[in-house]
Amino acid sequence: METVSNHTILTAGEGPAAEVINPRGAAPICLVCEHASAFIPAALDNLGVAPDQRHSHAAWDIGGRDLAVALSKSLDAPLVASRVSRLVYDCNRPPSAPDAIPAKSEVVEVPGNADLSTTDRAARVAEIYEPFRALLTATLDAFQTPPVLVTIHSFTPIWFGQPRKVALGLLHDSDDTLAKAMLATAPDGLDTRLNAPYSVTDGVTHTLREHAIPRGLPNVMIEVRNDLISDPAGVARFDRILGQMLTSALQTQVAS
Repeated sequence: METVSNHTILTAGEGPAAEVINPRGAAPICLVCEHASAFIPAALDNLGVAPDQRHSHAAWDIGGRDLAVALSKSLDAPLVASRVSRLVYDCNRPPSAPDAIPAKSEVVEVPGNADLSTTDRAARVAEIYEPFRALLTATLDAFQTPPVLVTIHSFTPIWFGQPRKVALGLLHDSDDTLAKAMLATAPDGLDTRLNAPYSVTDGVTHTLREHAIPRGLPNVMIEVRNDLISDPAGVARFDRILGQMLTSALQTQVAS
């Protein structure tokens, strides 16, 4: 891939591509929200995406950042969050993945991503993915003891016209320990499932595979249906639920 030396996407006023919230959080937990923003830099002219789709689930994980920030506060944990839409670059995908820069997301066309040159793709990687990756690496390196890595996501209730009943998904890559421990603590009446509505076969565990598995860190990818965290009350509810589930699961692991 070509090397990109100049910034062509994010201006100084628009950057950086990623941020750390609560960097001095004392908990041995690192939260991550790869799809925290719907922001598309001005240089990309909205990628040609229709106005009514620019803040849809295609552009970001609705409610994901709000929930991640709430958990960062309640758990006192650092949070690494992207500041750019996944339509520009999906930070939960490696540069080799076709959907890292999607030309279409579900039914949403992204004309600005069609037929990109090698140079254009390299610019997206250099200006969006690599800063996010470097910031997450540095945040993990700063922990005095190896932390738990928890990624926060949301998903749409309807996908290609089909409703999804699951409310909470706990996903894993090669290490299922924490996901299964959290599943065992799920509250009654909340439709909670392992590897739903996605799984490793959908290519969604890149952050876990890139940052947690090589370090031997306990890890889990959390997916909440976005209609359940679309307002402050819903966010507060899942902040409590997930905080309790994660704390209980970690205590169980320590005890065992």
